[in-house]
Amino acid sequence: MGPNEISRLTSKAVSPGERLKHVRAQLGITTREVAVFSKLIAEAEGNNEFLISGPWLTQIENEKTSLPSIYKLFTLASIYGLSYSSLVALYGVDVTKIKMFHARMPIAKTHLAQHETDEHPASAIELPVRFDAGLNVSKTNLLSRMIETWGQVPLEFVQHLDLRHRLYGFIGFSDYTLYPLLRPGSFVEIDPEFKSVEQRSTRSEFDRPIYFVDLRDEYACSWCEVLDDKLLLLAHPLSPVKSRSVALPRDAEIIGQVTGVAMRIGISFPETIEKISGAPSQS
Repeated sequence: MGPNEISRLTSKAVSPGERLKHVRAQLGITTREVAVFSKLIAEAEGNNEFLISGPWLTQIENEKTSLPSIYKLFTLASIYGLSYSSLVALYGVDVTKIKMFHARMPIAKTHLAQHETDEHPASAIELPVRFDAGLNVSKTNLLSRMIETWGQVPLEFVQHLDLRHRLYGFIGFSDYTLYPLLRPGSFVEIDPEFKSVEQRSTRSEFDRPIYFVDLRDEYACSWCEVLDDKLLLLAHPLSPVKSRSVALPRDAEIIGQVTGVAMRIGISFPETIEKISGAPSQS
């Protein structure tokens, strides 16, 4: 059963029982056959809670009994070939909202959030599956300019990416401008709506705005300040590279403000640091 059929069945115009009956009718099986099939599941699981009787299923289809238990929903999903989440959706429960509501919970302790993957194959978007063979990963660049081939990837894996309203950049392996705050090899999310350098006091370096800048022949990702007609690209105090200035707007254009970072923290490149700083690395 395709996603369109599931969507039609979950419309409010049809009751859950009627939807289940429609699915069973499409499969061409009787309530008695469902009962027989349920025995296979119950025996395999060693739990009679998975059993479904013909009369009980008739009552469910006619809305004359209480809601199915989690065990019986599992059995129906298995027999009808439906995903568990889509079957639960027949009863008005949208499991895709679980992540949204969990994100709103004011839970103080750090924890793992374990969520199911999206079961609908139609929920996919185009993402890079092959990068340009001539790509120089040592330099910072926009992700869109690094891609040679795009392919479909399940939306679940990248659900927090906003490809419509955001840009994404890659911090080159030789770019230590904001190291150790922003490590080489990191991916950054960029909001193109914020192209003006914001001058404000901050409580820490983590609150200080970071900008992605087009330098015509390369890109930079750094803290910024505007001084007359100069754009100052400020390096981190612990970085092995120096701050620099470029003419604005002749030699530089601010792409946007960095709003998110994804980076590895267990990998170090001491040899690269040594080449950049001219000093021996500390082991």
